[in-house]
Amino acid sequence: MQTSISRRARPSVSEFLKQEAASHGFDVVGVTSPLGVGEAGAHLKTFVSEGRHGTMRWIEERLEQRADPVALWPDVKSIVMFGLNYGPGEDPLATLSQKTRATISVYARNRDYHQLIKGRLKTIAGRLKRLTGRQVKVFVDTAPVMEKPLAEAAGIGWQGKHTNLVSRELGSWLFLGSIFSAAEIPADSPESDHCGNCRACLDICPTKAFPAPYQLDARRCISYLTIEHAGTIPLEFRAAIGNRIYGCDDCLAVCPWNKFAQTAKETKLQARDELKSPPINELLSLDEPAFRKMFTGSAIKRAGHERFIRNVLIAAGNSADKQLGPAVSLRLEDASPVIRGTAVWAFTQLSSPQEIAKAGARHQSGEKDQAVRAEWSLALTDERSNRP
Repeated sequence: MQTSISRRARPSVSEFLKQEAASHGFDVVGVTSPLGVGEAGAHLKTFVSEGRHGTMRWIEERLEQRADPVALWPDVKSIVMFGLNYGPGEDPLATLSQKTRATISVYARNRDYHQLIKGRLKTIAGRLKRLTGRQVKVFVDTAPVMEKPLAEAAGIGWQGKHTNLVSRELGSWLFLGSIFSAAEIPADSPESDHCGNCRACLDICPTKAFPAPYQLDARRCISYLTIEHAGTIPLEFRAAIGNRIYGCDDCLAVCPWNKFAQTAKETKLQARDELKSPPINELLSLDEPAFRKMFTGSAIKRAGHERFIRNVLIAAGNSADKQLGPAVSLRLEDASPVIRGTAVWAFTQLSSPQEIAKAGARHQSGEKDQAVRAEWSLALTDERSNRP
């Protein structure tokens, strides 16, 4: 079984891959066949049929290709999986208690890993093609590839009860990428499950997104809600989101296997100081040009300004900091109905009954968006019910 680069000698192509992976900064590499997806393809189809993918239509649109690598590329004979450690240098959950500051998922605190990994894999793939004389294709996350089950089959780690990959040597913090090859390359032994009776990742989830071990309902997942979900975030999840404005690391961070985790060696993956715990008041003031400038080269930019400000408003509403009230009030006038609606909720969390009644009288009657009017109706109803 091969789960790290420093393993015993392998046949020539395998040795080449280990050397290339190490020289390009990858922490682990392994090989599997297209059959490595195993039962994961069937599980994915069940996941979609039950609607647990939420609004991620791109999953169902290329479902057959995800479930079977051969459907994606008929010539594939081997799949080389690469892992790059992005372990944090500090406790990623520490900022959750800093209510006036925002928490950003570890993976998004610096450069967007997609381009970082893809460029390196293209270089390795070109050399692999020359060595084997066979065609290759490179995929990183955005392609319809089930990376985690393939990584498990390649011996890199196993999918834990939170459905994420876990490594005995690197813990939870691994970016994945793959090279599909038309060459027959010796496969590594798959990794086995080492979760045991532990359920720390299941129990910590703020929104109870795991219906059962090894199952995820993305519609309840904070990462999904803050990144993938368009529109207003359902009321039932807003308080649980806390100050998480992009992603969530709770289930990853509590995994006991992180005792072996290492801080990312790649400087482009180490957290930028300004993204470790940025002040909510500063983020609330970002217009779209400022947002794009601040997050140039970051995965956060892909979520867009509207979703980002929506998330920041929820963090503001959960902050209990009334000094954020004026900044939140400005967003009641925003051009985006999603932002206005979320601003209504945040405003009601930070304001007195008198302030809510006054703002509601000013905004509700002129509001053209039905969803925003509903937010005001709920706010005013709650305000009246709480009167002495």
